[in-house]
Amino acid sequence: MPPIAQNPVTTVVAAAAAAAVAFVSVLGPAAAQTAWDHREIVGPDECAECHKAETEVWRGTHHHSTFRSMPRNREANEIARRMGLRRIKEGSLCLDCHFTTTQSGRRRDAIAGISCESCHGPARDWIKVHSEFSGLKEGQESPAQISARWAAAERAGMIRPGDMYAWAKNCFSCHVVPQEDLVNRGGHTAGSAFELVSWSQGEIRHNLWHNKGRRNEQASRETQRLMFVIGRAVELETALRAVGRATQRADYAVAMARRADTARRAVAQLAQLLGIRELTQMAQVAGGASLSLNNGSALNRAAGQVGRLAQQISDRYDGSRFGAIDRYLPSASQYKGRPAR
Repeated sequence: MPPIAQNPVTTVVAAAAAAAVAFVSVLGPAAAQTAWDHREIVGPDECAECHKAETEVWRGTHHHSTFRSMPRNREANEIARRMGLRRIKEGSLCLDCHFTTTQSGRRRDAIAGISCESCHGPARDWIKVHSEFSGLKEGQESPAQISARWAAAERAGMIRPGDMYAWAKNCFSCHVVPQEDLVNRGGHTAGSAFELVSWSQGEIRHNLWHNKGRRNEQASRETQRLMFVIGRAVELETALRAVGRATQRADYAVAMARRADTARRAVAQLAQLLGIRELTQMAQVAGGASLSLNNGSALNRAAGQVGRLAQQISDRYDGSRFGAIDRYLPSASQYKGRPAR
């Protein structure tokens, strides 16, 4: 069995790599936040009015510092030059994943690094709904009023922490690079060595709201189990879509084929370990998808099925039944950095 706790970019067998070179190509347009209407972005300052402790953590992250550091980065500027951009903050190639942007008319401006709405969705339609406490003072709402308020915020586009599938898709939509030209022509890496538990529990962790900023606790063991499973599933979905939109055999093609192959092997192993119907079906769907050129329709259908099954896992399970994968979960020493508080 493949080592499912390791990163799919680096744990690929030689046979899979050879198959990738022979048969597969690469991704086209991105999903998730790259398709958003940036006129609906309000920016992190609006969130910081109430979420002061969370904002303090964010300011200690690479997500925050990219706003100033990336335009000064020599390698980033060289990639931009190869892509025909005069500067980093021009066009959508860099803006979509490295910045928070607003739009007025045809003008699009970077206002921050990767921030609140990058994960939780454009906030213009939900920011007041989620924070008004049903018109009462905080603590005075009934459970029914709280439930109705959150449901209204979600209908308006808010991605809440409980919808793990939705926010994980936002992570992977950028950490698996969404443009093949950026890799093949620009020389950008094909994606981060990204794993949902170790990256979400490191420097960006901000579990502070429910204890009024006193403690920034790690996610529970049960939640980490669910993250681990959802992360593998969303990686598989993202990689299958990439292969399905392939246009040429090149560096990105090989990297994405490796990622897709390793992710589907990991999902198959998880299905054996956990024995839940959704993972078993996911493994069957992915195993039957040929990672080949000109197979976009089949691969996109497979990716859609994987996504629907991942959403079902996110909705139906809390990780309490997933103890069989505990030995694969990353330890705290493997987390991506440490939070500022």
